Amino acid sequence: MNTISTAERRSQIAQMVIENGQVFVSDLVEMFDVSEVSIRRDLTILEENQRLKRVHGGAVPIPGNLRTDSFDEKEKLHIHAKERIGRVAASLIKQGNIILLDSGTTTLQVIRNMPHSLRVSNMINMVTNSMPVSHEVLTWPSPNVTVLGGIYLPDYQATVGPQTLNQLNELTADIAFLGTDGLTLEGGATTANILMAEVDRMMADHARRTVLVTDSSKFGRMGFVPVKPLASYDTIITDNEAPADLVSAIRDMGVEVVLV
Repeated sequence: MNTISTAERRSQIAQMVIENGQVFVSDLVEMFDVSEVSIRRDLTILEENQRLKRVHGGAVPIPGNLRTDSFDEKEKLHIHAKERIGRVAASLIKQGNIILLDSGTTTLQVIRNMPHSLRVSNMINMVTNSMPVSHEVLTWPSPNVTVLGGIYLPDYQATVGPQTLNQLNELTADIAFLGTDGLTLEGGATTANILMAEVDRMMADHARRTVLVTDSSKFGRMGFVPVKPLASYDTIITDNEAPADLVSAIRDMGVEVVLV
């Protein structure tokens, strides 16, 4: 029985086209347990969004196109798991903490699940390169947020580049909450953009505790740019669908893995 949303299915199809070089309608029908009409509509919409090119019986990549999901697209994926992860991650924050937050959609859920007592206390100092995170904080009664300047990337709704890194280099934080596009034992945590990787790397280096927040769909997937080896993270918070063998191997590295 199919349990993923239409948005999640289309995201997976787009990723499969990039990774495999071609997908076939018949295989997708069997894999996702939906009708051929649904799959053909998925391919049509993905082609309209310039994610792939339809061919007879399936689809192939558009030459030179390695575009990943935009922030708005990613935000809709695995939303219930991300909410649970964000709630547990937010419970780690204490009054007086200085926290760094990257531009991940799961990181945004940390802010959205912040306890009311911390929202009104003005005792949490937040630093972020994420426009959605900053917009969320600015709705609080007593916001205390530093928004990092830099080059704006619309697909990530975030700032990057030398100005962002220079500002981060002057800071030291209690906790950095970071997302990821992929996570493997060999490649560590990865992301799809070199400039985003630079920001995440520096946030990890300037925090006394580094917490990776990611849903289980990222496990076993290697993104484009390495950020940090898994052993560099203090805690990984994910959902209980994460592969048991991979979770066990990460724990053997001395990394705390919290399943929610």
